[in-house]
Amino acid sequence: MEEQGILGVKPRKQSAARIRGRRWLKRREIWLVALGIALHAVYMLSIFDIYFKSPIVHGMDPVSPRFTPPAKRLVLLVADGLRADKFFEPDSDGNYRAPFLRSVIKGQGRWGVSHARPPTESRPGHVAIIAGFYEDPSAVTKGWKANPVEFDSVFNKSRHTFSYGSPDIVPIFCGALPHSSWNTYPHEFEDFATDASFLDEWSFDQFKSIVNNSKEDPKLKKLFQQDQVVIFLHLLGCDSNGHAHRPYSSIYLNNVKVVDRIAEGVYNLLENYFKDNQTAYIFTADHGMSDKGSHGDGHWSNTDTPLVVWGAGVKHPRPSSSHNHQNHGERFVDEHDMHDTPTPTDWGLNNIERVDVNQADIAPLMSTLLGLPCPVNSVGSLPLDYMDLNKGDEVEAVLANTKQILSQFLRKSQLKQESSFRFKPFEPLSHHASILEQIDSLISNKDYAHAMQLSQNLRSLALKGLHYFQTYDWFMLMTIITLGYIGWMVCLILHVLQAYTSLPGKILKKEEAVFTRDLPSKVYLCGSLVMASVFVVLYLEHSPPLYHAYFAMTVFLWTNIFSEYRFLRAFCRYLQEKESYHVFELFVTSLVSIIILELLVKSFTNRVIYTWCFLIFGIISPLYLFKSIPSKSGIPVFLCVACWFLSIFTLMPAEIPDNTFLVSMSGVIIIVIGGVSRYLDMHTKDNKFWLYLINHVSKPKFPFLFHLQALLVGLASVLVYISTSHRTENRELLPLHQLMNWSIAGLSMVLPLFSATDLLSRLTSIFLGFAPPFLLLSIGYEAVFYGALGLALFGWILFENTLLYVKKSNKSLTSFEAENDNILLEEGDRCLKLSDMRIPIVFMVFFNIAFFGTGNFASIASFEISSVYRFITIFSPFLMAALLIFKLFIPFMLVICAFSAITKLVRVPRLGCYFLVILCSDVMTIHFFFLVKNTGSWMEIGNSISHFGIVSAQVVFVLLLFALTNIYTKDIQTQSSNQVSQKTM
Repeated sequence: MEEQGILGVKPRKQSAARIRGRRWLKRREIWLVALGIALHAVYMLSIFDIYFKSPIVHGMDPVSPRFTPPAKRLVLLVADGLRADKFFEPDSDGNYRAPFLRSVIKGQGRWGVSHARPPTESRPGHVAIIAGFYEDPSAVTKGWKANPVEFDSVFNKSRHTFSYGSPDIVPIFCGALPHSSWNTYPHEFEDFATDASFLDEWSFDQFKSIVNNSKEDPKLKKLFQQDQVVIFLHLLGCDSNGHAHRPYSSIYLNNVKVVDRIAEGVYNLLENYFKDNQTAYIFTADHGMSDKGSHGDGHWSNTDTPLVVWGAGVKHPRPSSSHNHQNHGERFVDEHDMHDTPTPTDWGLNNIERVDVNQADIAPLMSTLLGLPCPVNSVGSLPLDYMDLNKGDEVEAVLANTKQILSQFLRKSQLKQESSFRFKPFEPLSHHASILEQIDSLISNKDYAHAMQLSQNLRSLALKGLHYFQTYDWFMLMTIITLGYIGWMVCLILHVLQAYTSLPGKILKKEEAVFTRDLPSKVYLCGSLVMASVFVVLYLEHSPPLYHAYFAMTVFLWTNIFSEYRFLRAFCRYLQEKESYHVFELFVTSLVSIIILELLVKSFTNRVIYTWCFLIFGIISPLYLFKSIPSKSGIPVFLCVACWFLSIFTLMPAEIPDNTFLVSMSGVIIIVIGGVSRYLDMHTKDNKFWLYLINHVSKPKFPFLFHLQALLVGLASVLVYISTSHRTENRELLPLHQLMNWSIAGLSMVLPLFSATDLLSRLTSIFLGFAPPFLLLSIGYEAVFYGALGLALFGWILFENTLLYVKKSNKSLTSFEAENDNILLEEGDRCLKLSDMRIPIVFMVFFNIAFFGTGNFASIASFEISSVYRFITIFSPFLMAALLIFKLFIPFMLVICAFSAITKLVRVPRLGCYFLVILCSDVMTIHFFFLVKNTGSWMEIGNSISHFGIVSAQVVFVLLLFALTNIYTKDIQTQSSNQVSQKTM
């Protein structure tokens, strides 16, 4: 009994030497695939060592300011989700929505816009305000749900903190804080169906109650009477109403009035309670809200939030003039182009000086007002334009802020120096101690202007130093990973050249051929010494275990490459001896392949690229074929129509709208496509052009198999309509309908195994076999996409068949093999040529449009839960997820079946083409490796990770799909060019 390989490769009866060679090659390829899986798994983890390391360090001493604090207590009011423009602009009647806070801006305090850095979400926003640093990129390991590393905050440094608000925010800062009094409402209160402004009223009522209770409770009163007290009210109403009703709705805009009344209520309550003018107030927001009712990205509607500061230690408003106009350019962390635009006229605040800040600057502002040390992890810069201090205290405040950031820098420098074999310090701060001494000397001499300038410059350098050490290992790691990927691709190229081309027989003497070479022990010895040296250095640097794995993979790959020095030297000599035309052909093929692969990279963020690709293919491929085949043939026209039809789908929205009629009609389209293919199969057997595709040696095991498959497609279309009608009318899906849906889907996928084994018959049967389950899992236009993809794949097969028909080989395969005894190909296979590179490239295009034709693998549309309601209505997450993933796999199965059929048609080794596919995939992987983001919205960061992960996983993903589709394609039989020539004669 013959052995069956994972990719459908059948060994034939051969000589003992050839059998040994085949076994050696099989072992080598199993090793190569295993190495590829291990390499991609390890290198996928590298992005977490490069991009997603936490910037937070511990072990720094807090730096207390050397002046008397201006405020005894501070009130922080955060209106979650409040946009700056909706806060400052008037309503339709010309009345401003926040009259109290506007009166503060005009008479008591300072105002501006606080610029948030993406991701503009509630947790990162509050961490920036209260702790002074932006989103910790390592939070990706926690699913963005929590900060994975403990951090310091203004609340930690306070004597006591009173906090009331959302259960998602308040516990982050007060949950483990012993000197705090806090409370939250239940999660059930956050109901998007209601006006959420009552949540803000709840927070204020809780605080008002505790203030009133303190009049009767001496212990509580003592807590309030302390200095360095922080009061935090989290007001969630605007965020909830913005999500539910959009930020231009009357409910959201009315919520702005609610938070203004709460600010006024808190101010009146505390001023009447303390009567000492020792309270500072800060009103701001964590993020804004887009017009669609969402947030997270860097659009100005999400990053621009209001900031109003007044009370003890805060400057009074100043008239705006050209001398004090703020123009910070690129200073702000939200990178959009509206920073230099003047204050909108309708805000009515052009005559009052505006002071914008970065969101993290609020933390040192609060600390300085209370005389607290800045949070030790803060990267915020104290906004002096808000502080009412004398010149000496201003310098002391900025110096304390500078020393706190400098202490982080010094701690990171110390940690890196302790673990570095060759430490490279941050040169601009090598003399920081002398600069600090100079600043102290200037302060002693009351040269405050010069001292301020030096302090601010030192702070700026310290921030750059933090970034330097955060990215200290980036260059080394990215270089090693890139070299590893390049080494892996070179290994693939060498293997394909040695095992699947005629080059070994041409460029090496027979006794020096690749399969009988001696192991270059010197190269392996040098590689072992290099690896051992690297391991010693990494051990001395206390590097993580994964660092050892990255270096080991890269050194191992390049050692194997240099072990092929004989072949590489002979190959270079071979290229030098070839005519320049052949070298130019190699260059052009490589360039075109890279351009197409780079377009595929861009297509992950711009699906319209596929539309242009198939529009261009629909023009170029027919023009190429017009001169090659009879003019009466409709193949060029069919290719044009099929490509243009498929190009439509990447213009459609990723969120697929429900359209049951379209799904049902798609079944008719699929039956028509199958019927035309059946007609060609039955009526073109005497046409020599079709002889490569048609080989009626075997017959289907069931005479009416095609009719049965067409019937199942029709039944699936009818059941789509019936099942959806029941759900639309809120009627329960009948068990009979569910049974029929499951039965039709299961039976249809088995029937292709009983079809005839000629290429056209088997592929038509596979196309019809996967149609019923796909229709039953479809909700809209993706059902039509299935038919369009099938037509385009058939067009690809016809194109390859035409090339085979035009370029009939005059040389038999047997004589070819006789001349190349060192090439261990399967029976009937030919060696790969440079022109065969088109097959894996076209496969990559089709494989990726299977991702993005109706959205993408990670899109909401692809995982529309209603897709599974025709099979199951009771919530079962694992079964539902399995059905959704199966639906996504069906287009991939079609693409790989067509790819396998083409390798049999043109008689190229399928496993050799698989290695070329992985080679193409890794060209994209390297690009995506450099596109991984650790800043921006959670969606942008997550998408960059998923794109890198998807292309990295293709070494396994494609192999598994090859194994699955081999069940259907292993029996496909085609006719060689010799057989076709004999039949034609």
